[in-house]
Amino acid sequence: MGAQAQARVAARVVFDTGVIVSALVFASGRLSWLRGEWREGRAVPLVSRPTVEELLRVFAYPKFGLAREQRDDLLGDYLPYAEVVAPPKRRPRVPRCRDPDDVMFLELAAAARADALVTGDRDLLALAHDFAIPILRPEDWRRGLA
Repeated sequence: MGAQAQARVAARVVFDTGVIVSALVFASGRLSWLRGEWREGRAVPLVSRPTVEELLRVFAYPKFGLAREQRDDLLGDYLPYAEVVAPPKRRPRVPRCRDPDDVMFLELAAAARADALVTGDRDLLALAHDFAIPILRPEDWRRGLA
């Protein structure tokens, strides 16, 4: 297999909830380009039961005003492209995070041996130097794709 064929291998990525919501809910927003990444096979989103449960909870926030059918449509544009990662027998060791709600993304990335964790969350970005897996802002991850 040549270098070009290797370059086409999809990145296995943990996207935090904020990134996914921005990409899906705001179809013309600054992160809407992410949809093309998983639709066109350049990225495989990695999900776990806790990350999907959080996404479902956030989609139901009144501020988004999404009817159940709209939420289902958005999920249908994401979950079929995702790889579900089963919880490991032992929780992976991850750096201590200021926000306990963010630990699930670190654990998912570690358990799945993700290529990156893509986030705009400051608490996660602050751990970039302490985590074996790259923690990147969406725009930095995008630059790496070029």
